[in-house]
Amino acid sequence: MLICLTYYFACNVVGHHGTGREGIDSPAMVIAGDTEPVSDPSLRVCVLKREEGENFGFYLRVERGRQGHVIRQLQSWGVAERSGLKDGDHLLEVNEMFVDNMGHMEVARWIQVCGSQLCFLVLDGQAYDKAVSEGCDLRELAKTNRGEEWRPPRLCHITREASSGLGFSILPVEGEKGKFYTSPVNGGAAQKAGVKKGDRLIWINGAMASELTHSAISKMVKKCSDHMTVLVIDSESEKSYARRKMPILPPMADAVSMPYQPRRLHLVLGSEGYGFLLRKEKTGAGRTVHMVREVDKGSPAELGGVKEGEVLLEVNGEPTDSLGHDEVVNKIRQSGQNVTLTTMPPQGQEFYTKLGLSPLLFCVNVTPGIPVEKMEIPLTLELTVPHVEPQEDEQINPNVRLCVLQLGSVGFGFHLGCVQQKPGTLISQVAAGGPGQSSGLLQGDVVVEVNGQNVEKESVEDVILHAKKGGSSLSLLVVDQRGYEWLKKNEKPIKVNQLATTSEGEKNVSKAAEPPTE
Repeated sequence: MLICLTYYFACNVVGHHGTGREGIDSPAMVIAGDTEPVSDPSLRVCVLKREEGENFGFYLRVERGRQGHVIRQLQSWGVAERSGLKDGDHLLEVNEMFVDNMGHMEVARWIQVCGSQLCFLVLDGQAYDKAVSEGCDLRELAKTNRGEEWRPPRLCHITREASSGLGFSILPVEGEKGKFYTSPVNGGAAQKAGVKKGDRLIWINGAMASELTHSAISKMVKKCSDHMTVLVIDSESEKSYARRKMPILPPMADAVSMPYQPRRLHLVLGSEGYGFLLRKEKTGAGRTVHMVREVDKGSPAELGGVKEGEVLLEVNGEPTDSLGHDEVVNKIRQSGQNVTLTTMPPQGQEFYTKLGLSPLLFCVNVTPGIPVEKMEIPLTLELTVPHVEPQEDEQINPNVRLCVLQLGSVGFGFHLGCVQQKPGTLISQVAAGGPGQSSGLLQGDVVVEVNGQNVEKESVEDVILHAKKGGSSLSLLVVDQRGYEWLKKNEKPIKVNQLATTSEGEKNVSKAAEPPTE
């Protein structure tokens, strides 16, 4: 489990003290009383709707010793509080995607790309802890909220045919203002795109159908040139949303026939780099993008599926739209031996922009011919080695080291993590040939001090913040895991002067103090 990552929406990446950098934009909310309670009073639906200039007003955290994603520090009378969210709530679903078993960065990313409206399904803290202790299937619990009649909405892209046009009619539901149903032609374009007879029309080319008149919708259809995108749902499933007083949103939908899908590509660094150029360019619509150019034949980029003329949307899961060109290039360089890129044609980006949707909602993962394991960028969070207790009567020599690192082309060259429900931050992975390895860091080491400050009781995220404060230089006091357990058990302090207790320790300190060789 990733421990104690914290997100503030609209989003600052922070530690316990709330310092960080701006990131995720944020949607606003509906009053809690507007949402009908489900059968379990501790399980609640909170509906968020973005208003310009507002933010979510809460922290989303993963905390040491607790499972799941926790809502914390709600802004007084902010959008989160107005929605009915409470301190200590656990987030189970975001726009009907179950997130309790997802990594924290992945959940934050999903919230980021979902757009102007969000629906949270939350469980209060006490009920969550009880459900976990009793082995309750939280995914099944979430499903009971929707009911057996529920099926997800469908996002259908209809391409006009010469013979039958779009191939469907849109008619008002008698006696229900602002509601419309579809009547597709058998074998026509709409039916081929996934539209079914009697489907309720929710959204058409980015506009909510409930906000349009039948005349306005008819004009939209007539003016449509060669394609149209609609969000539809069957009438019985619509009742499930009405019962829960939830909006039906595109991010909740099955994308039946969308014409463009961003591809997530995994590349391994070759002897001459990745084999492509990245340029900052303007598209025909005037949008500035990071464009892939000059993909070398036989290069890691070509083997990984990178295509000439595609737009780079993400590096290692981080969106690039708000980053400068040098920042994007540095993130790729700092990824070490592996990088994950998300790309798509520029016309695809323009297509989703016109619809008001993020293309990242529709990513597909591309596995190259040679399997590649995705690695996070150096100095981040990973799952770690298992906890090891020393034997009762075992005498061991703790391997305590002071490791001094200088920032290199691949960052500091290590990953941080921790053991679930145990204190301490560990070195979970050391990049071969990187500054971490050169300094003497070993996988499984416990981090005691960062730049002279004790961090034994701090979260992994706070340890990262301490490390980043040192800029291009980093000093870590570490000890092997078995040695750390032995020292703690015998109530012995971990100090720099212990480095003289073993020749191995002296050797490692000497090595760490020397500048790393190129």
